[in-house]
Amino acid sequence: MAYTTIDDPTIHFNTKLYTGTGSGNNAVTGLGFAPDWVWTKNRASNYSHNLYDSVRGTGKYLVSDGTAAESSSATSIVSFDSDGFTVGTGDNVQYESANGVSWNWAAGGSASSNTDGDETTSVSVNQTAGFSIVSYTGTGSVDTFGHGLGVKPNVMIQKKRSGSAAWTVYHDKVDANPSHKYLYLNSTAALADYADHFNDTEPTSSVFTLGTDTSVNGSSATNIMYCFAEKQGYSKFGSYVASGNDSDANFIYTGFKPAWILFRRTDPGDNWLILDNKRSSSSGGNLIDFHLRANLTNAEEDLSGAANGIDFLSNGFKLRKNNGEFNSTDRSFIYMAFAESPFVNSSGVPCNAK
Repeated sequence: MAYTTIDDPTIHFNTKLYTGTGSGNNAVTGLGFAPDWVWTKNRASNYSHNLYDSVRGTGKYLVSDGTAAESSSATSIVSFDSDGFTVGTGDNVQYESANGVSWNWAAGGSASSNTDGDETTSVSVNQTAGFSIVSYTGTGSVDTFGHGLGVKPNVMIQKKRSGSAAWTVYHDKVDANPSHKYLYLNSTAALADYADHFNDTEPTSSVFTLGTDTSVNGSSATNIMYCFAEKQGYSKFGSYVASGNDSDANFIYTGFKPAWILFRRTDPGDNWLILDNKRSSSSGGNLIDFHLRANLTNAEEDLSGAANGIDFLSNGFKLRKNNGEFNSTDRSFIYMAFAESPFVNSSGVPCNAK
């Protein structure tokens, strides 16, 4: 069996930096694919993270740093294009000539009905890359919902669209019984243990189960779920216990050179840290040290230097120095990572090491 089936991860995930024009529509191109999930952030100012997807449609966005219901704006993202997306004149995407970042994933384009569960869902799925976008309507009762991946998801990120509610994050490495535990993407709160979210039931290769909590399954409420399954050489959804060492901290093997990582300490108090291979003082080097946080509106922090960064290496990432957001002594962390390039390609040829 080949080491990976994805030789070019950038056709499934890519980070794209862009500069807002402040007026008129602005085509953001160069992704290499048509995105289905677009996550944008103004790097220079206190704007919310805006999350769009092709299943909900253009102009509809959610904010990862808050609990607000879905918003609509005809001047936000006006189209999902074959090589990127086009933003309108809205301040939340144009940034008045400031620098923006977008993180982009390919699902499966237009959604199709999925009847694997008790309730029919609308699903856009990319089984090759292990990613699906699931739109569903809550029932208020314990029910199952199809996700389309064909394998059990490792991570699920859910948000109620039709009303205010926290973001729910399921991660299967979060503790020994992950069906009981979840985190809030918009918060630094501790792990929550509440059976009415997932009904104490693990997702399967075809469905996820929801309980009766109104934040995930309120009667007639509309919701969105982003589901991820790990793919060797492309994605890794793992955990580690940090050493906190200032001189020789942890190396975490992923099997690829990372392009994007989302970190979160599992006990309360620290943020959801986002690092990517396009934002760094090293200008393409191993050191990645420009910080954004999914739960905060804060502008990007240029924390240049070894004490605040992580090395993105050919087969994983190396923590630098003691840092509460990714390397706090004896603390447990979870992460989501996507690849720039696999460690070994489908022909068995190693990629260049760094």
